[in-house]
Amino acid sequence: MKKGKEMGIPFLDTILDVVRGPIDKLIPDKNQKMQLEHEVTMAVLGSGLSQMEVNKQEAAHRSVFVAGWRPAVGWVCAASLAWHFVLYDLATWAQLAFFPDTPALPALSGTGELVTVLFSMLGLGGLRSFEKMRGLAK
Repeated sequence: MKKGKEMGIPFLDTILDVVRGPIDKLIPDKNQKMQLEHEVTMAVLGSGLSQMEVNKQEAAHRSVFVAGWRPAVGWVCAASLAWHFVLYDLATWAQLAFFPDTPALPALSGTGELVTVLFSMLGLGGLRSFEKMRGLAK
């Protein structure tokens, strides 16, 4: 097993792998290396906890422009996916069947970005479900 992989936190392992190379070259003392890796790990985890606190305060905010930005991204993503994968084909069929002389319907470009946003949203939803199963969510 590669050193550092026992943590089980993929993004943390990636960050440590990036930092570990220069640390190995610059610091010959094994104890100092371990101490520095520990400090980097704590700093990364601390920033994650800080972001979680910001997220909680945003979600509890009274203004829909602060608390509602994530649901808005979800709805835009859902509407875009519905148009691109279902409604566009049905509308194009109806147009060709009943209104063949009208201009073509607009198609979405950038489906790669759309799928990236979708997977990000699904990942957040999966994390939320995990929190609820652990009893960490309200």
